Amino acid sequence: MAHDQSATAPLSSRSSDATANRKPYWAPKVWHGMTFRNWMRLLARNRFAVDLKFWPVALGITALSVLNSMLALVQSLIFGRKIARTEIHEPPIFIIGHWRSGTTLLHRLLVQDERFAFPTTYDCFAPKSTLVTSGFVRRWLKFLHPKRRPMDAMGDGFDFPHEDEFALCSMGLGSPYARDAFPNRPQGEAFLDFDGVAPTEVARWKAGLFRFMQTLTFRSGKPIVLKSPSHTARIRVLLELFPNARFIHIVRHPFAVFPSTMWTWQSVYRAHGLQRVRCDGLDEYVYRVFLRMHRAYREQKHLIPPGHLCEVRYEDLVADPIENMRAIYDQLNLGDFDRARPKIDAYVASQKNYVPNRYKVSPEQREEIVRRWGAFMQEYSYAAADREQTPSKTAAPSRTNHEPATRRHAA
Repeated sequence: MAHDQSATAPLSSRSSDATANRKPYWAPKVWHGMTFRNWMRLLARNRFAVDLKFWPVALGITALSVLNSMLALVQSLIFGRKIARTEIHEPPIFIIGHWRSGTTLLHRLLVQDERFAFPTTYDCFAPKSTLVTSGFVRRWLKFLHPKRRPMDAMGDGFDFPHEDEFALCSMGLGSPYARDAFPNRPQGEAFLDFDGVAPTEVARWKAGLFRFMQTLTFRSGKPIVLKSPSHTARIRVLLELFPNARFIHIVRHPFAVFPSTMWTWQSVYRAHGLQRVRCDGLDEYVYRVFLRMHRAYREQKHLIPPGHLCEVRYEDLVADPIENMRAIYDQLNLGDFDRARPKIDAYVASQKNYVPNRYKVSPEQREEIVRRWGAFMQEYSYAAADREQTPSKTAAPSRTNHEPATRRHAA
């Protein structure tokens, strides 16, 4: 089914939302951080199907990938043994949830606490050389990175917290984000939950994530907060690596998630793709992946140790971020919230003028969302008749079966 772009156009009062945040043609793409070997493997898997318009970009990535390989070797020679000996004593915190459910907001709130560390955009861009290159790039080349994300108006840059899935993709590991390079050649979906993936590939993926975590821990010595929607369907594998990891699962009304996800994929494909984007069947992809992700989450969340999982509603979080963050700290035993509160307060105040994108959902789409995602809506108390809106600042957080913003996880 072809995608009807008119159905997902942002309705924000800021006229710049749909176009001004689009990444410039010359801006760095995820693939600019790849080593030569991983870049060639990505091209070969996709039969070098780079559209003519993007040949100069592909040639630039190829040249840079040679340099990246040399820099990765330098990092390995200088820090390789130290990284390999680094033990991860403090288990990571995984922020999970479907795309456009508020994972970025929750991530940025939590990492205001200086007791935690996080992967930056540059870490995820060049994971194999970040220890030897990040200082130079973040100081002298930061102008290359757009100041806003392509899918919305949230601030962005090399120093911002970022999604570790991009690091895994840059490292050449299996990922649904491989589709971002060749959006007209669907691929990588199996790596969402590893269903049907060969054990050797799963082992390689786990080794890559663990090595990335060792690199971040070696640099900071702090517990790492990771944010990746794809991890929502990978709880079993993540617990094999980090048995005591904590998880925060955030959900949002599907009437907002569906059109926002559609717009996000279009924006990401334009920002990082090497093909002219057609988006054929994108709506079906969004419907299917949502179900696949939450099916895997429901089947695996019982594996999480008691007290290591809380569930958050986006609507509650934006209505009262401070009290809901306090509840998350209490449920997951993250330490003294009052110690972190001043910086979280400051971040909340800095975002007071932020206006999220608004989207139209056609009656036909609403009907299809209810038909296909109705079980999810019932599970998280989203009425089919509701129109998802950001609650007013005076709205009280929900207190049905859980404390503000969270549901307690029962073993």
